Amino acid sequence: MDVTPQDKARILSEALPYMQRYDEEIVVVKYGGHAMGEEQVARNFARDIVLLEQAAINPVVVHGGGPQIQAMLEKLGIKSQFAAGLRITDAATVEIVEMVLAGSINKNLVGHINAAGGKAIGLSGKDGNMVIARKITRTVIDPHSQMEEIIDLGFVGEPDKIDTTVLNQVIGRELIPVLAPIAAAPDGGTFNVNADTFAGAVAGALKAKRLLLLTDVPGVLDRNKQLIKDLSIEGARKLIADGTIAGGMIPKVETCIYALEHGVEGVVILDGQVEHAVLLELLTHHGVGTLIHG
Repeated sequence: MDVTPQDKARILSEALPYMQRYDEEIVVVKYGGHAMGEEQVARNFARDIVLLEQAAINPVVVHGGGPQIQAMLEKLGIKSQFAAGLRITDAATVEIVEMVLAGSINKNLVGHINAAGGKAIGLSGKDGNMVIARKITRTVIDPHSQMEEIIDLGFVGEPDKIDTTVLNQVIGRELIPVLAPIAAAPDGGTFNVNADTFAGAVAGALKAKRLLLLTDVPGVLDRNKQLIKDLSIEGARKLIADGTIAGGMIPKVETCIYALEHGVEGVVILDGQVEHAVLLELLTHHGVGTLIHG
């Protein structure tokens, strides 16, 4: 169906109140999942981010890169070790993680945004001590002995201190920060941080208007696999407790709750493979994911 010039003008006009809502506000967008591996999807995402900046919204992009890291480890013949289903990031692995995340993936996304007319700057959590992380471990139950076992995940951390000095110098100056989820250790070393967790910590420190977590699913689903469009913190906790929210969605929702409790107004989990998902969520009344709020 052809779209007439009048249709285009009407669509732009209908976006006005949403543009006013986010005028000069910070929106943190975590970009990850399988959508990252598709060139055209990446280009469309970059155009959408540039459009936000042109509309006087301040986007901050955080990206993941799990599949790309795995592909590079296999290419270099570095075998990953796992314990209780969790990847152990040893010294050799963290070197590749930093190279892929802060190098090839980050600069590729920066390139797409710049090609679309934006001015992107690629950074990581190590720049300006933006994110200082602490080492994390996981406790699991041994299936044979039923005893608790502490798993050392190596160079895997979680945000401990956030310093927004560098971001404050960039945001609002027609520059788009693109952040790799690599954090500094207190001794200057490197920690790999889950991209959702990293984005939630940064969004909270910036008191962002919105945090968008782009993933591979439509959002939070109920027991009938139907999308839940609106969810409070209390409601989210109840769904975790009763098992409706399970598996990998639990840490995502916990990240949402953390961000909300640290000053973010609303967090949305949405499918990054939906064309123009960011614009649909922010600039129309059709929100395409699950909005979690206080």
